Amino acid sequence: MKTVLAIGAHIGDMDLTAGPMLAEHILGGGRAVILALTPGERGHPKLDPDTYKKQKLAEGRQFAHDIGAEFACFDDLSDGYLTTGDEVAERIAALIRDIRPHTVIAHWRHSIHSDHENASVLAERARFLAGLPQQGLTRHPVTALYYAENWEDAEGFTPSRYVPVSAAAYDAWRAAIAEQAFARGETYGFRYIDYYTAQMTMRGCLAGTERACALAFPSHERPAVTPLRAG
Repeated sequence: MKTVLAIGAHIGDMDLTAGPMLAEHILGGGRAVILALTPGERGHPKLDPDTYKKQKLAEGRQFAHDIGAEFACFDDLSDGYLTTGDEVAERIAALIRDIRPHTVIAHWRHSIHSDHENASVLAERARFLAGLPQQGLTRHPVTALYYAENWEDAEGFTPSRYVPVSAAAYDAWRAAIAEQAFARGETYGFRYIDYYTAQMTMRGCLAGTERACALAFPSHERPAVTPLRAG
């Protein structure tokens, strides 16, 4: 059983972008873990950060539960203040050594949000650190690193792989993501669910399937149409 680790800057980032693929992977018998590097507690225009933090943590756990994934969050780190130091990268690397993922999905490296860019750097650094021989630690080289497609991370994003999303996986994702207030448009009014549904339809047209998600490799390669196989 192969494990996929999705690393987002905030709760909800990977739920939106990688969530459909993770649901598909789980339906195929695989394991998925969602790691949020901060709760995303400063993303509500009316709720104070402490109140919204509690809500975001509950929403993140519920989303993971609903699609059959596992959830982790560095809830001591703060939304808007994510940095790229090795202290955080080592924490991610420790999780990688523990859960031993075959695949890591991260933010694309260019974004309008500095937390997203820093999360991308941290994911790559953690992958490197987890694969290094360390005294007293078991190294774990991650086979594949991909970047998810996010409307905030669009600059220079070029798909390298299309992952088909079945109706069952889409339905599971849509029901789960609808439980998050920001995805319903209740924070700043952006229609996240409609946007990512339309994006999956568009990518499905290009991939020759009903729906698909796009991933980018660190290097530029010809797009492939393949599932995130469970084994």
